[in-house]
Amino acid sequence: MGMALTRIALLLGVVTLASCDSEEPQPLFGPPTESVCPSNSTITYNNFGKSFMDNYCTRCHHTELVGEDRQGAPSFHDFDTLFGIKAVSNHVDFTTAAGPAATNDSMPPGGMIPSDEERRMLGEWIACDMPE
Repeated sequence: MGMALTRIALLLGVVTLASCDSEEPQPLFGPPTESVCPSNSTITYNNFGKSFMDNYCTRCHHTELVGEDRQGAPSFHDFDTLFGIKAVSNHVDFTTAAGPAATNDSMPPGGMIPSDEERRMLGEWIACDMPE
């Protein structure tokens, strides 16, 4: 009995030590970027938004992906169409865009990562109501 308790205590100590070394998970949603749409903005879906989504997002957020192929991306968060992006534009802002109040970089979680300038452009495009 004493040996079993010793093993349990040792195991609990190892688990406790391991948990002390682990980092806290980063929150998925950051604050709103508070991006604004400048009157001279030329950013559109056709000249920026589509390629941004194709480069960084649709490997998980695509209407044709299901189950494990989505790598955890929620259903109905599909970015292969402008309609799909507009449906959850606030989530895109809170996870991926940059602006005067925040740079949100929890997405994408790996692979190719957008530059801060691309994130700023994304914030501007969203603030301008994502013109086509």
